[in-house]
Amino acid sequence: MSFSRRRVLMAGLLAVPAASWPRSPRARPAAGVKRIALVNLLSGEELEVEYRRDEAYLTDALAAIESLLRDFHSGERHAIDPKLMDYLVDAAAKAGAEASFNVLSGYRPAPGGGGSRPSLHMQGRAIDVRMRNVDCAKLAASARELSQGGVGYYRDSNFVHLDTGAFRTWRG
Repeated sequence: MSFSRRRVLMAGLLAVPAASWPRSPRARPAAGVKRIALVNLLSGEELEVEYRRDEAYLTDALAAIESLLRDFHSGERHAIDPKLMDYLVDAAAKAGAEASFNVLSGYRPAPGGGGSRPSLHMQGRAIDVRMRNVDCAKLAASARELSQGGVGYYRDSNFVHLDTGAFRTWRG
């Protein structure tokens, strides 16, 4: 067997663990890793984070997500259901896109004076989003196909509401 320069280089490259290879920002995450990018359109804050590895949610990442999705007006924070992030990532994948979202609304506290029907936004289980490179109609259709939770498509306002409640759909 002859050892050409190419064969020696390839053997050396294969001996280096893949985890140590440089990754481009567009590289797919390793199996079992979930990443999400969020831009809060009201505050201008941005976050790109690995929030789940294998079956474990990463506490620091969830705290950063909670901070980004806090109520813009009062600054009040609430725990965000990590399954909501899974839903977003799954809907983006179904739409053939990276999980990168513009957030219009995350957590919202109960309005003063009551009278409003309960919202999953008040429980940290709902989010209103759009994506830069995916039409909202396509994102909503992808989420509906998953049947993981609520899907509201607001065509005139150009956003999609997703939540971790019972599966149901509506148009606003």
